[in-house]
Order: sequence, then structure tokens, then C-alpha cells
Amino acid sequence: MKLEINKVLLTACLGAMVLGSSCKKEFLETAPTNRVDAGSATASTASAISAINGMHRSMFLRYNNQGEFGQGTMMILNEVLGEDFVMASVGNGWFNRAYQFVDHRDVNSSHNSHPYVFYFRLISNANTLINGIDGAAGPQAEKNDVKGQALAYRAWAYFNLVQYYGKRFDRSTPNAQLGVPLMLDGSIAPKARATVAEVYTQITKDLTDAEKLLTTARANKSNFNINVVRGLIARVALTTQDWATAATKAAEARAGFTLMSAAAQTTGFNNYDNSEWMWGSRQVDDQTEFFTAYLAYISCNFNSTNIRANPKLINRVLYETMNANDVRRALWRPVPTATNVITPPGGARFPYMNQKFLSKDAGNSVGDMPYMRSAEMHLIEAEALARLGRDVDAQTALFNLMGNRVPGSVRTTNTGAALINEILTNRRIELWGEGFRYFDLKRLNLPLDRNGSNHNTALALLMSLPAGDNRWEFLIPQGEINANPLCVQNPL
Repeated sequence: MKLEINKVLLTACLGAMVLGSSCKKEFLETAPTNRVDAGSATASTASAISAINGMHRSMFLRYNNQGEFGQGTMMILNEVLGEDFVMASVGNGWFNRAYQFVDHRDVNSSHNSHPYVFYFRLISNANTLINGIDGAAGPQAEKNDVKGQALAYRAWAYFNLVQYYGKRFDRSTPNAQLGVPLMLDGSIAPKARATVAEVYTQITKDLTDAEKLLTTARANKSNFNINVVRGLIARVALTTQDWATAATKAAEARAGFTLMSAAAQTTGFNNYDNSEWMWGSRQVDDQTEFFTAYLAYISCNFNSTNIRANPKLINRVLYETMNANDVRRALWRPVPTATNVITPPGGARFPYMNQKFLSKDAGNSVGDMPYMRSAEMHLIEAEALARLGRDVDAQTALFNLMGNRVPGSVRTTNTGAALINEILTNRRIELWGEGFRYFDLKRLNLPLDRNGSNHNTALALLMSLPAGDNRWEFLIPQGEINANPLCVQNPL
């Protein structure tokens, strides 16, 4: 990757600062509100903390167009590229080409380039802090916190990038397939794509280092702390089939984050004060992005053309796998009526429509965004234990979640493949809409299968896709290919 790094700190909002960087200036750079010399970012721990806060804010900013709203865009992309998230109608067109597996294979599409731009921008920000914070004026504890959070950001960004633009990790192979360029030192020299194995080695190193540094309390749940880092280690270990690490770290990560009550399940998934939210973005009223926000596309109540005409649905086949007493059944309505669903004024109603996500109100798309919950950690632990052949322990780990979600339930007696399938099915239900399904299909080497469900074939177009097909990879954006002569394109 050729990074023409501007040595400036960009102020995102109200003094929160985000470092600007680019691969070929016109390709990645977003015009800043104003600029501060990047050297000042690591002059003191106070300025470095401001830079970290700017990175937190950048997670839900609007970038170049209405469909580019930080991490929320990737969460929706990861859902529309699966089989569990159903588009009700054409609506006003947003994310339809992604749903059809077209955008990420179009080198000039914003939904192809936005992940590349967004995550490498965070990596450049993180690199400046990682490489400069040791010389900053301020307490060592603050230096450790800044470096730990920056390392976590870099690892998390690379973890997402390598899953989008590289082939899946397969522990039985050397993983010499191409990943993404490893940019670690702020150099602007073009770099070839590192292998998938090399990228995961760096991710693991960064998270291990971050875990050692993040030993103090955090300001709020938008920050990384040791629990979130351990949760990321568990995610990475699950993806790299390191089952023992995945199980251990998932259990450690969720410590102190109790599962939400049945009543809290139906309050809109928009408040990071929820007891089981481990990491998320807090969005307050004056930070609204209106029609460019996660909840502007996935909530059931925001008054936009997209939500009114195209409410999001759950795959009916998946829905019907739920126990009759499962409290999560209330998060969708198989038979919606004027009295049992929330819609914006004039909103259409479709069977199996989403009621899980609510924006603050019909006129405001503000709401907190979930990035990690303790429920996910229960599921990671259960899956990893089952794959280790520890069925009894896996049954217990699953019951620790399902006893909360299905009142009066008993521990499953499934073993082997049946137990793994039960865990994965509940993972699909539990994490619906939160940005996991595309990565799960890819890591599990599963085919896409939308047949026999409520997907509209005329809208979805692509109803099935074999595991391992080239279309599971995002193409490298054309701007990067033009700017970096060492960058090789993925197979068409």
C-alpha cells in the first residue's frame, strides 16, 4: 500500500482529533474540519488521549457519501452478504448492489473501497500513536493506555481488512495466500500485500501487547480495555481455528458483563449502558448523522425512505428454528399488524420484519452502536469447546446463554456435529444485524444459500454461492491498484 501520509491531526468534532492519511491523496483523503500538526499528537499524553477520542468518534462519522458511515457500513455489508438478513424491497436502492454480491466485486464502488479506506485510516492513526507515545510528556499509565488502545485499533482494523480482501485462514495450510499490505512504521513507500499468515501474526502480536498494557479502568465503553482486547483475541482465535485460546479468552473477556434481562431484549439495542455490552459507540443528540447512520438503515422506526419502504427482515427459516418460549422471537414479527409492530409514519409492513433495532425516535437516527457483547463470548466459548470435543463443557457454555434467552429451558443433550450446529444456529439468531454473518460464512467455508426462504429472487438475484468461490473476496479498490505498483489484484 502506498500511503501518502499527511502529517496532520484532523479534528473530527468538538476538539476530538483524528489523524488523516491516504493511499493516493485523492483516493482516501477526507477533507478535515481543520488541522493540527501531527507531531503535537504525541507531544503529551493529553493530546494523545484526544487523538484516541477522535478515533472513537470516527467509528460513526459520515465520510464521502450517504452509504459510508464508519463501522456501521461494514456491519450492514456483512449482513447483506449473508442469508439471514432479508431486504424487503428495492426501497431507495441503498445496499441493493451489495446484497446482490455486485458492489464488493466492482473496483470503483464505494462499498468496495470504503472498508479499505476506513480501516487503513485507523491504522495510520494508530501507527502515529504507537510509534510516538513513548516520548510523550505525561504519566506512564496514560502512555500505556494510549499505546494499548492504538495497538487494539490496529489489530482490529487488520483483522477486518484481511477477512474482506484476503482468502479465509485455514489452519491446515501455510496460509501463504495474499492478504493486505502491512503498514506499521508510517513509511510512505509502496508495499506488496503480506500473506494471510503474516497479517494474522501481526494481529496476534498487537493484541498480546495491548492486553499487557490495558490494565486500568477506561473512561467509557467506546474505549478499548482488557476485556475487549481479550474478546478480540477470542474472535481471532475462532477465525484461525485455535479453539483452546478462543474458549479461554472468551470466558475471561466476558467477566463482569452479565446477560441482559428478557425485558431489556426489546428496548431497541441502542444503549451501551446495557449490562452485556462490552464495546460500542455512544452517540448523543448533537452527533446525529441523520440519513447517514447505522440506525438510519437498520432500525424499524426512523422516518426515512429506506426504512419506510424497505424494512429489514429475518430469514423465516432461521426464525422458525427458535423455541416457542425464546424471548428473542419478539425481535421480529412473522405476522406484523398495525398494533404489534413499530414503523415510521407510512411505513410498510412485511412478514418477519425487524423490531430489534430502534433509533431514538422517528425523526432522529441517533442511537448507540454495538460492537461486542458478552452473549457473543458465550457463543465463542461454546463453539470452541465443542470443536475440541469437550461436549459437556460446551453444553454448559451454551446453556449459560440459552437459560437466559429461553426461560425454563434445560441444557441441550446434543453432541458432536449436532451440538456445533445448535451453537451456530443460535449465533445466527443472537447476532443478527450486528455485522457477523459474512465473516462467519467465510471462516466456516460455507456456501451462501438463500433458497427456500423469504428472499425475493428478483431483488437478491444471487440466491446461492459455493464455498471458496472467488466472489467471497472483495477486490482491491482501483485507487490502490493505480497508486501502488506492488499491489496485486484478487482473482476476478
